[in-house]
Amino acid sequence: MAAHGAPEYDVAEGNDYAAHEQTYVNFLSLVKWVGGFVVLIVVGMAIFLT
Repeated sequence: MAAHGAPEYDVAEGNDYAAHEQTYVNFLSLVKWVGGFVVLIVVGMAIFLT
């Protein structure tokens, strides 16, 4: 088998790594906010439905 070096993703043709990274950051932010909202709903249900 031939020995290959590590791939260089940031310089690959047609690969927009910065856009992928920003999408991931946006996804994590969305998960954080939705998770917090779900926690607020559950706390509200515990307070008002008991």
